[in-house]
Amino acid sequence: MIGSGKLSLNCRVLRIIAAIFVFLIATVVAINVPNPNYADALSKSILFFEGQRSGKLPPNQRMTWRKDSALLDGTDKGVDLVGGYYDAGDNVKFHFPMAFTTTMLAWSVEQFKNSMGPDLQHAMEAIRWSTDYFLKATNIPNVVYAQVGNAEGDHNCWERPEDMDTPRTAFAVTAKAPGSEVSAEIAAALAAASVVFKPTDPAYSKLLVNRAVQVFEFADKYRGSYNDHIGSWVCPFYCDYNGYKDELLWAATWLLKATRKPMYWIYVKQNIINFKSDIESSLSEFGWDAKHAGINVLISKFVLDNPSNAHPFLTYADTFVCNVLPESPTNTVRYTPGGLMYKSGICNMQNPTALSFLLLTYARYMKSRVIRCGNIDVTQKMLIRFARSQVNYILGINPMNMSYMVGFGPKFPQRIHHRGASLPSINQHPEKMGCKEGTPYFLSENPNPNLHIGAVVGGPDIKDYFVDSRPNAAQSEPTTYVNAPLVGLLAYFKAHP
Repeated sequence: MIGSGKLSLNCRVLRIIAAIFVFLIATVVAINVPNPNYADALSKSILFFEGQRSGKLPPNQRMTWRKDSALLDGTDKGVDLVGGYYDAGDNVKFHFPMAFTTTMLAWSVEQFKNSMGPDLQHAMEAIRWSTDYFLKATNIPNVVYAQVGNAEGDHNCWERPEDMDTPRTAFAVTAKAPGSEVSAEIAAALAAASVVFKPTDPAYSKLLVNRAVQVFEFADKYRGSYNDHIGSWVCPFYCDYNGYKDELLWAATWLLKATRKPMYWIYVKQNIINFKSDIESSLSEFGWDAKHAGINVLISKFVLDNPSNAHPFLTYADTFVCNVLPESPTNTVRYTPGGLMYKSGICNMQNPTALSFLLLTYARYMKSRVIRCGNIDVTQKMLIRFARSQVNYILGINPMNMSYMVGFGPKFPQRIHHRGASLPSINQHPEKMGCKEGTPYFLSENPNPNLHIGAVVGGPDIKDYFVDSRPNAAQSEPTTYVNAPLVGLLAYFKAHP
């Protein structure tokens, strides 16, 4: 047993040394290599969303290789569900990740709008494209539409969204078949967007927040996971693996921010205790499925101004920081040799963008406050420097010397896993392309005919190696929820180059 303990200690020491080495490498690179053009990257990261649009495209559509698609969505249920976004490289509308995307786009604008310049208008349009859609999806009391499209059927085909003839079934959660996670995330998205639109369009902002209140009440009153009711359609693509309690807290926190009503503070304060075991098991998790770290960072602005309310939120937020930073002795996150945050699974880039956004936001909230991680003092500057290192890696300062954003820099992915981008556009090939007619394009080693500017792909493996291959979806597929937090990061670094 003694030998085993020594081995464990030695492994831990080696792990700490390795983490510090990764941090030092990233710091040295950051010092010696010029920063990327953050302004250009910001513009392109927002433009990406136009390539993901579903429905009737507007006259000012800039991604012109995309055309109208899915104009009959919702007709199988007698409702209008035209619009919204395709989540990634397929043609399904998954509302759970779409809502998280919307929340993060709104948070990006709420935090960094003053740094966006002319891109602010496009970012607001990207948010509204989604919120207009979610107003449709929540128009019937105690019914929330959670998905449009049959994922299995869609994934069996490689065809343009403009041509798709796979089933466009609409799936809903109801009082008898609840889905608290997707409903609460939509409530969070509507509430967050209401904050953003309040200064310029107060009537629309009021519409959004009122609907957010209604949808949250539905999510909280009729508790249950959509896994149990429409799981055969949403899984395994967007199963809820972390439960729905974090989404309830997340939505209540956004409603507190949007309304300033004490009832939401009471709800959050009580349920952070009631849901303690769920929250404490995932303090470092944040993404379309897990909101735990985001709840504590979002609420930290409120409790930092009211120290008597700090517990346990600041403790949780500080723990998140200590778990993520590579130089922290309590770090639990892996990094590639080149310094990129890495978690195994599909589309790793969602982790560095989402978690770096939280770290940057928390740094702005904490100001001169210092976080103690073991024997290390973590300052605001350290968090900002780390977030910059992750953004710089994505934009090309990495061992592959390539940008992982399409259209940015001299070298970037050419064969992204994306149906619309990989097939000839309607302009090039007006005739319909059926389900299997796109297969030769999918298997081709030629670059995609359409440049999906701003798309950030899944990224390299744990050894910093990237295979630019269309069938390699884990590395080459872009998603909306990678770009949404990146918008905020890029806006900040554009103003602080």
